[in-house]
Amino acid sequence: MQIIECQQSLPQPYRWHEFLAFHARDVQQRSERLQPQSRRLFKALIWHGQPALMVLQWNERQVQARLHWPGDVVQDTDMHSQHQQQFQALLLRMLGLAWPPSALVQALGCHAELGPLLDRQRGLHVPASPTPFEALSWAIMGQQISVAVAVSLRRKLIEAAGLPLHSSTQQQVPEAAHLRASPDAEQVLQLGEGALRDLGFSQAKARTLLCVARAVQEGLLPLDDWAQQSARGLWNESTVEVMAQQLLAVKGIGPWTVNYCLLRGYGWPDGSLHGDVAVRRAIGLLTGTDKPDARAASDWLAQFKPWRALVAAHLWASLADKSY
Repeated sequence: MQIIECQQSLPQPYRWHEFLAFHARDVQQRSERLQPQSRRLFKALIWHGQPALMVLQWNERQVQARLHWPGDVVQDTDMHSQHQQQFQALLLRMLGLAWPPSALVQALGCHAELGPLLDRQRGLHVPASPTPFEALSWAIMGQQISVAVAVSLRRKLIEAAGLPLHSSTQQQVPEAAHLRASPDAEQVLQLGEGALRDLGFSQAKARTLLCVARAVQEGLLPLDDWAQQSARGLWNESTVEVMAQQLLAVKGIGPWTVNYCLLRGYGWPDGSLHGDVAVRRAIGLLTGTDKPDARAASDWLAQFKPWRALVAAHLWASLADKSY
């Protein structure tokens, strides 16, 4: 058993609303347990092929993170440092700090329509899933259905194929004993199409998820490698375009799924979510016009490159702002 620890200071202000809402999607809490009053999150995840438990504890200015992992204790100094760096990068993505959105406010704070919204929602950061495969799976499940139905599918998938925490982890952290890590590509492939259909997946969703899992296993979609490249600062628009084309080559994956995965799996700030119904509705409210179609929404978001995905996140949040 290993315990990896790190900490992360928070920009000020840091708005916790989006982070808490993201990890409270499922009230049954099968993969994560959120304790808002004590400011703690217990999150099960797959780490280097094994179920692990991340424990986050925070205050207004800092997050303490601890990872309980049932792997052998790493004696090699370089390998230990590599694991530490990977965990730090994962924490940054989860907190929405991979590309700090403060630059968005600096660049667009004076925009006539968007500027006032950015000011009202100052400190908004976009939380991400701990692994890119979990983010992509969630995006596939969420295609063209309500959030409530997608959450139900996610829960059933975790219950059917998610990995339980190691017994030693359950003993160390009994509050998280019931959690299961969201399945990775290997566990999804073991289910097969019939089992996914029995869980309530449509034939199209089941086949798309299996195609993605197979491509990951075969190295055609190196999702984790892309995350490491991102953490080393090796991403640019050309890199992301190549990634997007590889994802789009999978039948059943379209631009919305790609850009949502880039945002929720990697924290990439510039995917255009113009096909998102909620984004389009928020654009109409913000501009005082009818809800635009996808093409018009794409044209409107284009002025905000390279921050289109972060702008979309502000638009999502605006729909919950009852004063707006």
